Amino acid sequence: MTMQTRPSKTVPSQATHFNVRSDNIHVRWVMPEIFHDLPIKEEDEDEAVRLLDELAAKALPGAADEDQLRFAVVCALGIDDLLAAGAEYAGVCVAVVDEAPCTATVFASLVDGSGGDRAMDPVKAISADLRRADAGEVSEIQLPCGPAVSCIGTREDRITGDLTGAETGSMLSTSFIRVYVPLPNGTTLMMEMATPTPAGWDTFSTMFGNIASSIRLFDVGGSALIIPGSGE
Repeated sequence: MTMQTRPSKTVPSQATHFNVRSDNIHVRWVMPEIFHDLPIKEEDEDEAVRLLDELAAKALPGAADEDQLRFAVVCALGIDDLLAAGAEYAGVCVAVVDEAPCTATVFASLVDGSGGDRAMDPVKAISADLRRADAGEVSEIQLPCGPAVSCIGTREDRITGDLTGAETGSMLSTSFIRVYVPLPNGTTLMMEMATPTPAGWDTFSTMFGNIASSIRLFDVGGSALIIPGSGE
């Protein structure tokens, strides 16, 4: 598996951003319009339900009400896992690729520290930690915002019996790409794209390559931050 990139202008997009919580570093990236924001930070339960219903209607336009409801329930059940992973942002999309329905999620989180060995260059430290953990195919990459690490692999996600119609849950193979971007304050931005639908891998990995390439860093005054080794 590979993470593919194309010029970002080929993907319709809207600006999405969040702020790193220490030292007032702003991280901004561009999301394709096909991704819809998940209400992971909404604390009002009724408003969260409304937003999920709205999301399902946008993601599955023209679908039967029961299909939209099922999709909203799947999204709702996934929110706890995203929050447990420290997600600061999450989005989901549904697309038809070669006549096959496909879905993917993207989420971003902030990880304290930049690898276990603080004496090492942060990119090399993150790479070493991931390789020791046998997390997947690990590569050191260069993004426009600076040096980063990519990790491509598969995992088994549990699907509850409520969704499969079975008394017990089942396991679903999910392919993923993670990108780790060490930030100037010692925090690391981790962004992941995951899909359980193999037919959509090339499409979603291309989109994710564009998302990762669009990451930009700014200080609280709005000035661009340059990470040593970046191409800008």
